[in-house]
Amino acid sequence: MGNSEKLADSSTDRCGTPAPLIKEEPEELCTSQVLVLKVETDTFMVTSTYEEPEPNKSQCGTDTSKKSLKCDTCGKTFEYKYKLTKHQRVHTGEKPHSCSTCGKIFSYMSALKTHMRSHTGEKPYSCSICGKIFSYLSALKTHMRSHTGEKPHCCSTCGKRFSDLMNLKSHIRVHTGEKPYSCSTCGKRYSDRTNLKTHMRIHTGEKPYSCNLCGKRYSDRTNLKTHMRTHTGEKPYFCSTCAKRFTYRIQLRRHMKIHVC
Repeated sequence: MGNSEKLADSSTDRCGTPAPLIKEEPEELCTSQVLVLKVETDTFMVTSTYEEPEPNKSQCGTDTSKKSLKCDTCGKTFEYKYKLTKHQRVHTGEKPHSCSTCGKIFSYMSALKTHMRSHTGEKPYSCSICGKIFSYLSALKTHMRSHTGEKPHCCSTCGKRFSDLMNLKSHIRVHTGEKPYSCSTCGKRYSDRTNLKTHMRIHTGEKPYSCNLCGKRYSDRTNLKTHMRTHTGEKPYFCSTCAKRFTYRIQLRRHMKIHVC
């Protein structure tokens, strides 16, 4: 059982119902992909621009009334020989399809075609609500939840819910203390890849976030948001004793000392 399946199984105790999993891509697509997401009375249609050709008659055979071809390893049955052949790669590990650009190999042609988008930049899936485009169907499905509000993935420890399985995996490390990402320069470890990327800018000096009012640059988006308060005058932190407000949390902490006896 994979990690994602374990997460889904463990979510049933606290969350009530198992959280559905998102597959990266189907093994092989024989017709145009159509995804329909329904929320109340709204229907969202998602179609791909790629159509997989149907297998020819010699591949399919003529008997479509029953599943007559059986896998010798697991006993699963198939109507067509080409489907059995593809299935057997699960057991053999055969990967006959290779990327001509980077050499990575795949068991299925559909997986290779999906991978090629990482080289071509092709984004055939578009959101019918906001128009944002994606390379992968799974990424579009996850994005659609930002419109529907759906959060199918649940933490079995604290019950917090997430729209994205990867966000759930990162969150679970809060409970386990796992820090799988380490800085190759100083060795500092992080539970989240994004936090590692932000940390690496300390070493590289990269500052990709800039203030559109004064041009000051920052390595961290959070620091930019904090800086913007110098322009907006926002003071989100306030003293619960005297109600005085502050721009920065550290200012509030210093202020609170005057109330300590």
